[in-house]
Amino acid sequence: MLDYPTLKIIWWLLVGVLLVGFAIMDGHDMGVGTLLPFVGQDDVERRVVINTVGPHWEGNQVWFITGGGAIFAAWPLVYATAFSGFYWAMMAVLWALFFRPVGFDYRSKIHNATWRSTWDWCLFIGSAVPPLIFGVAFGNLLQGVPFQFDGYMVSTYTGTFWQLLNPFALLAGVVSSAMITMHGGAYLAHRTEGVIQARAVKGAVGAAIVMVVAFVAAGVWLQNIDGYRITSVIDPANLADPMNKTVVREAGAWMANYGRQPLLWLLPALGVGCGLLAAGLLLARRTLTAFVASALALVGVIGTAGASMFPFIMPSSTLPAASLTVWDSVSSHLTLGIMFWATVIFMPLIIVYTSWAYRVMRGKVTAAHIQENEHVAY
Repeated sequence: MLDYPTLKIIWWLLVGVLLVGFAIMDGHDMGVGTLLPFVGQDDVERRVVINTVGPHWEGNQVWFITGGGAIFAAWPLVYATAFSGFYWAMMAVLWALFFRPVGFDYRSKIHNATWRSTWDWCLFIGSAVPPLIFGVAFGNLLQGVPFQFDGYMVSTYTGTFWQLLNPFALLAGVVSSAMITMHGGAYLAHRTEGVIQARAVKGAVGAAIVMVVAFVAAGVWLQNIDGYRITSVIDPANLADPMNKTVVREAGAWMANYGRQPLLWLLPALGVGCGLLAAGLLLARRTLTAFVASALALVGVIGTAGASMFPFIMPSSTLPAASLTVWDSVSSHLTLGIMFWATVIFMPLIIVYTSWAYRVMRGKVTAAHIQENEHVAY
């Protein structure tokens, strides 16, 4: 079995891969849902939009469920503390997600304009709210979350819900929302044609520009935010004990990893460069390449956040020493080992099956297809 320190790093990387997988796979579904009321001007056009993601969206939820399960099993303290501190934010995500399955399944079952329009906006809410809240959550992580542990290692959140809605966190929410909208627009442009494709391109290009500007602004702002730095000696092989360290807050600490490893600058460069490249490719109607560029932009943006914070996962602004890190908030050596081999076996199967499903159902979704399949299409 791999040694404990190595497994800790591997699971930090694997959780990052799952988050990126969720953003790319379920993210383009949510991006399409966010654009739905704006790129579809009548019922048939909106059904075209819905049917580009209808056959796949449930399968893509695997990334969301697996990501949550991996955090629960690999980082139990992070899972418990996050769901305590971000309780109302998580509930808002859950409530918004309720609209997606019922919206997809029931939206077109009744021939009533009000009924269908209502469900269109419900799908918009279910698609637009989660990326926004996830971005706000990451913005708060970069500033530190107000929590601490008592003598029994029970976490206590010392802030309020409204504290989460601070200016920097909202800017991070804009980055996340625009990123997902860009990605969904690129996918929609690839799967449609004519006026729907033109509107999707316009929406995706606009979202790409917003994402790049907001991402750069957040990076500049982050340099003036107090980051976190461990000042005590850490033994990566030790068992989980988040209180067995000393941590200080200091300006520019989140940029320290880039000074030690200059190659990490490739991550923000990837986010900005591929975001602009995706916009240019969409304007040239090279939609498949644009979708790939958009996916790489997501890797760059999410990777930048992870690289900036490493080894911190959930810093504490109330008691910095209680901050949760890669080294001290993980499960046992045995648990991480079993999960690692399960992931090695099952993740390739998921990727292969998903690739096959997308290949089988590739091609353009058109208004003629919807009208010919009135009773079976979404």
